[in-house]
Amino acid sequence: MRCLAILLLTFALTLQAAERPDVLFIAVDDMNDWISLLDPESPIQTPNLERLAAKGMSFTKAYSASPACNPSRVATITGIRPSSSGVYGNASDWRGALPERLTIFQQFRGAGYFVAGAGKIFHHHLDGAFHDDASFEEFVPMRKQLYPEEKLNGVPEYGSPNTDWGVWPPTEEESVDFATVEATKRLLREAPVDRPLFLACGVFKPHSPFFAPAKWQENIPLPKRLEDDRDDLPEGARTLMKKPAWFWKGMMELEEKRPGSYQNFVNSYAACCRYADSKIGEVLDALEASPRAANTIIVLWSDHGFHLGEKDHIEKFALWEKANRIPFLVVAPGITQPRATCDRPVDLSALYPTLLELAGLPADPRCDGVSLVPLLEDPDAEWEHPAVMTYLRNNHAIRSDRWRYIRYADGSEELYDHESDPNEWDNLANKAALSDILAEHRTWLPQVNVPEVPRLRKP
Repeated sequence: MRCLAILLLTFALTLQAAERPDVLFIAVDDMNDWISLLDPESPIQTPNLERLAAKGMSFTKAYSASPACNPSRVATITGIRPSSSGVYGNASDWRGALPERLTIFQQFRGAGYFVAGAGKIFHHHLDGAFHDDASFEEFVPMRKQLYPEEKLNGVPEYGSPNTDWGVWPPTEEESVDFATVEATKRLLREAPVDRPLFLACGVFKPHSPFFAPAKWQENIPLPKRLEDDRDDLPEGARTLMKKPAWFWKGMMELEEKRPGSYQNFVNSYAACCRYADSKIGEVLDALEASPRAANTIIVLWSDHGFHLGEKDHIEKFALWEKANRIPFLVVAPGITQPRATCDRPVDLSALYPTLLELAGLPADPRCDGVSLVPLLEDPDAEWEHPAVMTYLRNNHAIRSDRWRYIRYADGSEELYDHESDPNEWDNLANKAALSDILAEHRTWLPQVNVPEVPRLRKP
């Protein structure tokens, strides 16, 4: 009788798993909010992101958990914020910090899903040392970036090989994302038909180097900037931004030597965004042509934003809006409505509990984030959770409906009113009339800021 009961339970679990929705999980690298999905006036057209948004919900105020690849991806994939894990930097040993933590992929594997992936999902630093083998049954690593013999920008002394931009590689078939998308389409075709599928696709562009085929290159306006924008920044911001300051300084020096370099840099970032959008479109085409299309949850997110000179800054690694606001789309059959938008502020620590709930899997009580299913069902639902961002220890930003509040490790602050100042040009933190706003936002700061975990290093 005991054997029969076990067989019946196994059959029931298998049947239940077979009825669960599939999941397509698309991660994009370094795509900011200057895209037509989020800014209709943007010259960077993203028709495939808009096509996906037409199927479900677009979060218009979505933010990374951290403006750096490794801590952002770890927080998204584990549901644990940097302030709780100690994973603050791109070299932080995330698995050493969270040895027992199940990734979202492991949660689905444990529920009977065939979990596969391709491209950049975990941080690709140190030749894949951050990848987690236990998360996937099959995984195709991101192809190594090909570099030209000489830098395309003509300035070998300007940064690393990654600080380059232009038309490259010689054929699209040699690009990083071509290989990732081809592998994703194959995995979709070859996945077992008797099990639900969780398929992760990591699109590398628009991450630097800003290489894209000539087809996607065109001249666009430069981003909006304010001269002397940094004059009202507190000491905490100046301290935090000292290390990446050379990117902007170097760009301005390069512009003096080779006029037009800054314009070409911005053009190439835009080209990479367009190219990434086209590859995402191919993945959507493949899904729509498959038998799984009607019962697939689709999520698309970028790991953080990117500055192109705004606030005299190039790169991510900052707590301002441009470094953290991202495209974030969710299609959940039977739950989301077509062309829905949600203006509530959310951050990506919420994606882990959201996917568990959407798939009918048990909730995980250790998650720092909160499931977004109430907002997917009703974008105007009450929502008392602001978006929280962290960059390095004790530096945090809070994004509420109207305000961006930043507090640095030394206690200094910034406050921006996005109703009147969407570019964050006027720091209001010293305005006495806004003391209640400051006090309210301070209550949302993480109460625990664990020490940084050890860093992985090359052997």
